[in-house]
Amino acid sequence: MSKHNRKDKYLRSARLVLEHIAEIADVAFCVELWDGCIVPLGRSADSHFCICIRDPGVLGCLLRRPTLETLLLLYATGGITYRGGDLISFYEKALKLDHPTEGITSKKLRRRLNRTLILRGGLPLFLAAREKPRICCWQGDEVGRKPARRDEKAFVQFHYDLSNEFYQLFLDPEMQYSCAYFTDWNNTLEQAQQDKMEMICRKLRLQPGDRFLDIGCGWGGLLCHAARKYKVRGHGVTLSEKQYEFAREKVKRLGLEDQVKIELRDYRELDGEYDKIASIGMYEHVGIPNYPAYFGKMRDLLRDRGIFLNHGITKPAQRSKREFKRISPGRRIILKYVFPGSDLDHIGHTLEVMEACGFEIHDVESWREHYGLTTRMWCQRLEKNAEKGVALVGKERFRMWLAYLAGVSFAFYDGSLGIFQAVATKRDGRPASRMPPTRADLYRDWPSGS
Repeated sequence: MSKHNRKDKYLRSARLVLEHIAEIADVAFCVELWDGCIVPLGRSADSHFCICIRDPGVLGCLLRRPTLETLLLLYATGGITYRGGDLISFYEKALKLDHPTEGITSKKLRRRLNRTLILRGGLPLFLAAREKPRICCWQGDEVGRKPARRDEKAFVQFHYDLSNEFYQLFLDPEMQYSCAYFTDWNNTLEQAQQDKMEMICRKLRLQPGDRFLDIGCGWGGLLCHAARKYKVRGHGVTLSEKQYEFAREKVKRLGLEDQVKIELRDYRELDGEYDKIASIGMYEHVGIPNYPAYFGKMRDLLRDRGIFLNHGITKPAQRSKREFKRISPGRRIILKYVFPGSDLDHIGHTLEVMEACGFEIHDVESWREHYGLTTRMWCQRLEKNAEKGVALVGKERFRMWLAYLAGVSFAFYDGSLGIFQAVATKRDGRPASRMPPTRADLYRDWPSGS
């Protein structure tokens, strides 16, 4: 077969397969094939929004192994690109967020596909040669639920030690890599992160002179905010060398060396006693089987009736433990390529373990929608800095991070991910908790501009 005839055969096959998918998916964007021709994927498809296919082998990879991982690897390695909008806008169009009940899922698509048509019509694409896409990933047990198989420092450094400069491309100036708090949905990310730190300090009822421990302190923003505004004596620990170096320099630059100490240290090695403890976005790293030891350590470090705030990502409870432990394809990708070792609980079990470890729970608040907006802003900011991001971490890893941020944003949007703040005190055998009778103090005299 001549090269020209083979090219025509690939194009005919591609159009047949894509037109069949369009009948089922009916989404508002198009596919641009390698020769420049456009195939609409829905009745109202906008030709300005296009998913671009580099060569026939891309479709062959997807047909041979039609998984989310294949799709994302092809995107990360450049086999699939897009034009006409940012990644968030393509997610919106694919999921039909203006009509969420009409959105197409991979399960719905597979169920309604005519397999005979795909196999016969797509045969040339099945045979199209293309090397399997590969990118940097975690080598080993990315789940790490068993304590003996968890290397906490290695997990943390895989995710956080890309470079401080990379995180600066999408985070706020305080380098807050956790859910922002929007007192108004129109607030900037910078304002919402300032308000997040302020709300955490208020929930902890920080007072001058308090011994305040931040477990997994990141780049030191919360500790510095608490020291400057509330005059606490702060102590932060992290396993990330990049964060440690940045946080130490920040403390020195702000003249807070007498108030704030940062250590490159495992929280399990700590001793002493603290008045207040915050764990912000850290317990996802612990592993559910290790919760009793983790919360037990928090209890041991806290003075009687000291206040502990646990802030972490969750997923919804299921009807059975087996169903809850099942790892979804999207979650498996995150564990393998972005966030190895992370483990998500449901809030009910977390609170149960906290109580069993000697805490009294006083307040539980969901920030799910706040994190959906936070991660959306991160994704859009990172995409605007694509050239710098690729220079720092490489094209493949940059694109996987972009897909990760977009994906988790919509997971918070649809409720498949949640996030809660739980405020608790350490029981001391006496009935009085010494907590305020209402939440009024949390909102009183809120800083102007918030």
